[in-house]
Amino acid sequence: MKRFEGKVAIVTGASTGLGPVMSRMLVDEGAKVLMAARRVELVEAEAAKLGDGVFAVRADVTKEADVAAMVDAAMSRWGQVDVMMNNAAVPGTDQYIWEQTPENWISTYEVDCMAAMLCTKTVLNRSMMERKTGAIVNFSSGAGWYGMARKSHYSAAKGALRILTKTVAREVGEFGIRCNCVVPGMIATDLMMDYVKRIAGEQGVEEEVIHKQLLADCALKTYSRPEDVANLALFLASDQARTITGQSITVDAGQVMV
Repeated sequence: MKRFEGKVAIVTGASTGLGPVMSRMLVDEGAKVLMAARRVELVEAEAAKLGDGVFAVRADVTKEADVAAMVDAAMSRWGQVDVMMNNAAVPGTDQYIWEQTPENWISTYEVDCMAAMLCTKTVLNRSMMERKTGAIVNFSSGAGWYGMARKSHYSAAKGALRILTKTVAREVGEFGIRCNCVVPGMIATDLMMDYVKRIAGEQGVEEEVIHKQLLADCALKTYSRPEDVANLALFLASDQARTITGQSITVDAGQVMV
């Protein structure tokens, strides 16, 4: 029996990085999947690779109307939402705190924390609370544990997301709904490699120097792969984790040991 047979999942931030990988793994496990992202041409291309049980929509998850339309698309097609993967995120612009701007802070917070609230609120009201079942998975970052220089905006938003996770878990537990948070460390995605390249250029050093600096505190001295993170997310969304809720669990090769 596949873990998500007969279940419907929504994955935000589904156009690049972790989103398409997680969507594919959900499909392989039997789920119907709605993939959502702002860049509709990218998310449609990714969805087309996964077959008839997948549907792509354009959604800016910082806009309540877009979130409502996204969830309505899943409801009209499949009649339920069982899993909400709040994966959408942006890094914002690197700025020291003395350079920080309200625009950078707010625009990052809107995607990296507020969007999860909007998506959670909507799937609860449209499907999960009435059916008294569901699993919500948020995606924080190691920066939300320890803070990161030049990323006060991002670190604060990702830290807030962990507290949102606990609060939601307390509020919806009586309805049989769970909410957990995956906390990835450094993932070997194009976004991460582009970051390394940029920092190496700023410092005038080889990229390997930056890789070693970033991995110095990781016990395993390696980057996670998207599949490593997706494996945990799918476990938390599955019935195998039926009594796990309100938790923030780290996947980071042993950088943060809570």
